[in-house]
Amino acid sequence: MADLNGGVVGVDNPPVEQPETITTFNSSGTLTTAPYTTTLQYVVVAGGGGGGGQMGGGGGAGGYRSSVPGEASGGGASAEATTPVSGASPYPITVGAGGAASPGTGGGAGTTALLPGGAGNASTLGTPSPISTVGGGAGLVQGLSAPVAIGGSGGGNGRFGTTGGAGTSNQGFAGGPNTPDDNTASGGGGAAAAGSAPPGTGISGAGGAGVASSITGSPVTRAGGGGGGGRRDGTQQIVTMGAGGAGGGGHGGVWPTTPGPLGLPAPVARSTAGTANTGGGGGGGAAQPTTSPGRTGGSGVVIVKEAAGPYKASGVWSLEAVYENVSAGTWT
Repeated sequence: MADLNGGVVGVDNPPVEQPETITTFNSSGTLTTAPYTTTLQYVVVAGGGGGGGQMGGGGGAGGYRSSVPGEASGGGASAEATTPVSGASPYPITVGAGGAASPGTGGGAGTTALLPGGAGNASTLGTPSPISTVGGGAGLVQGLSAPVAIGGSGGGNGRFGTTGGAGTSNQGFAGGPNTPDDNTASGGGGAAAAGSAPPGTGISGAGGAGVASSITGSPVTRAGGGGGGGRRDGTQQIVTMGAGGAGGGGHGGVWPTTPGPLGLPAPVARSTAGTANTGGGGGGGAAQPTTSPGRTGGSGVVIVKEAAGPYKASGVWSLEAVYENVSAGTWT
């Protein structure tokens, strides 16, 4: 556009409509923001811990952090502030793997030492102020207390244990303690609730529940703790496995050591792994871990949302347009 002297001063660029963008990372990669993005909403979940071996505790859920308004972070915390970013810029994303299953077959029926599961791995949204979460704590085994049980949410205790692993502030809850019951174990902690201790004789503890988020449009619960494992003992007692916490927690396993009541086949429940890309803890192992061992934790996930809206692109007003608007009294 020509100015009043005939020269070209420039043009006014109209607003740019940038659509809402939601990106889910199920594995590590790079986020490249849209041109006019300045902040991100996020849900960042670490990998869940693996379940403990023979009659082992459930794995703790991966640490959970969220900045979605009106939702919650883990450990009972409110949503965090959105994180500032620059438009059209690359940011590294790390999605943590779930913790390993317990390799131990242990006890009188096994051939190696009782071993806990493996701790989960951290997930990170690598913005200028990185958002990182702690991997879930490992499920423990008979009478063992170990630092590996501490995590985003703590791992549950095994048979004869006393204290579950601690969770991380604003990310998750502790794993369940245990009782002297010979046949049960505790659940791993979840992002929204602690793991449960065995509520009674012959019942293993459940994993703690995870947190629901609608960042992708529909509510999805993630970061549930794994359930505790156990065994059936005697001809009358039937042990109930610990259920996995809502949000991808794996179930504990139960394996009988004697025939069922009245000569009926004894009940068997296989342990299960934490669900992939939820950060759920792995289920604790049964009395026969070669067939129902502690299981792996679920891998984590990173989800980001870039807001929609009209964005003013950079440009230069023409001097002629300024003059005309000022003269007409319409310049703003």
